[in-house]
Amino acid sequence: MPLRTFPLDGVDQPVEFVETATVTDGVTCDVYRFTGDATRDLGVVEVRPGCRTPLQRVLAGDSTVEGLVAGRGTLTVTRPDGQVRVHDFAGPGAAPVHVHVGDLMQWHADPQTPLVFFEVCSPPYAPGRFEDLPGSPL
Repeated sequence: MPLRTFPLDGVDQPVEFVETATVTDGVTCDVYRFTGDATRDLGVVEVRPGCRTPLQRVLAGDSTVEGLVAGRGTLTVTRPDGQVRVHDFAGPGAAPVHVHVGDLMQWHADPQTPLVFFEVCSPPYAPGRFEDLPGSPL
C-alpha cells in the first residue's frame, strides 16, 4: 500500500505516490513526490536479502540523503579522495547519510533480511543525477 506521509526531519510530510520502478534484479523503488513541495522527492527502495543496488556515482544535485526505513544492511560511500565509509544500518534510530556529488555509493542488504531504505533528492531526481558503474561492487 502506498505511503500517504513520510517522516522527515521529525515531521510527517504528506507524499503522493508516482510509480514503482525496477532498479535491478532484487531491487525496486517506489517513487513519491512531497505534496506541495516541488523542491525534492522521495524514493523508498526495497532490496531483497543478499542483493545490492548498482554501484553509483553521484553526478548532480544539491542534496542526496540516504537512510534506513526497515531491515538490515550497509551503505558504502567512497569519497572522491578515496576515503571509504561503511555505514551499518541494523535498526531504527540510525542517522541518515548525506552523499555528495562525486561520491560513489552502494547499498547491500543483509543475507537473511530484506532492506528498505529511503533516498530524498533535492532537486527531485532526474536522469543523469546518478551514473551506474559496471564492475566490482564496493
